[in-house]
Amino acid sequence: MLFTRAQLCRTTLVAVMAMAAIMSAQTKSQKEAQKEMKTRIIKTPYGHTPDGTAVELYALSNGKIEASIITYGGIVVSLRTPDRDGKLADIVLGCNSLEEYVAQTAHFGGIIGRYANRLAHGTFQLDGQTYSIPKNNGDNALHGGPRGFDKVVWTAQPLPDGVELTYVSKDGDQGFPGTLTTTVRYTLRGSALRIEYSATTDKDTVLNLTNHSYFNLAGEGNGEILGHVVKINSSRITPLNADLIPTGEIKSVAGTPFDFRNPHAVGERIDAADQQLHFGAGYDINFVLDHPGKLKEAAEVYEPNTGRIMRVLTDQPGIQFYTGNHLDGTITGKNGHVYKKRFALCLETQHYADSPNHPNFPSTELKPGEKFHSVTVYEFTAGMR
Repeated sequence: MLFTRAQLCRTTLVAVMAMAAIMSAQTKSQKEAQKEMKTRIIKTPYGHTPDGTAVELYALSNGKIEASIITYGGIVVSLRTPDRDGKLADIVLGCNSLEEYVAQTAHFGGIIGRYANRLAHGTFQLDGQTYSIPKNNGDNALHGGPRGFDKVVWTAQPLPDGVELTYVSKDGDQGFPGTLTTTVRYTLRGSALRIEYSATTDKDTVLNLTNHSYFNLAGEGNGEILGHVVKINSSRITPLNADLIPTGEIKSVAGTPFDFRNPHAVGERIDAADQQLHFGAGYDINFVLDHPGKLKEAAEVYEPNTGRIMRVLTDQPGIQFYTGNHLDGTITGKNGHVYKKRFALCLETQHYADSPNHPNFPSTELKPGEKFHSVTVYEFTAGMR
């Protein structure tokens, strides 16, 4: 569906009013009631990888939302949330089978590591030594290399309100130093999906973890996300070069199409004459969050037709906003839906791309005796007409 500039501006105005109304309407007693609801957990087989490793699916539901996670890649294969009429729909893109998840390279719903986003030339230096990661994105390493954390099988155990996944990445895995033990917990808390990351290492290493879910709040496969209205609590971005590698600068969003401090429809400025938009073929850039280190709201998304609102909270220093610019119609996803350009958006909470090669960026180093810990929450509500 195409939107005129006037329609997008009107959509933005309506969204601002709807966001304010829904957030004020949710009382403290409602929030407390949500927390008290118990999560039902069902484990089922989900096939075998090409080497014969069994994969399981954990279906979580609590009467508010439903999420399904597989042990292959820790992938969120389904996330069902209600619209303004209480109707549940799956809002994340994905595949119909394990075989399709193994074959795809879009990273649908997976845990991304060891290093989310790009490493320039697939290299970085640590403790005076140069490490090389296999290049899988032109001259760069992307999302941990060709066999990142979304391409391995994790060990799972149920929790009272979700599932805990663990993976041990051995020293030298994809070129990274140190044996890294990573734990990711997916839990339902009321109308929210909470993702809690933890990691330890036996040798100095670098680490950047995130989840790569593709969201369409109108329902997966239900057209472009240009009418989604986005607010990002960030006053700065890390500009990129033509290879989508940060230049090392940190620039203000003021007066640019990247200023989402007030809500804007995605399509309102996505085709503006801006070099950064040209490099990314749309939005594909890291936003520097204004309150890093604390579990604070980073972004909010509103879909006018269904009324769905997604609020993203994180303690990470950045959030990568990506508008599915490289979906090209070659992937047939769930329910026979063909995924085309800008049929989804991603809000990946993480450190900045290529941080090990930029001393002025927040450090991604992890040392023995330290414990990495981070929390991201995707919280869902729905606005009234």
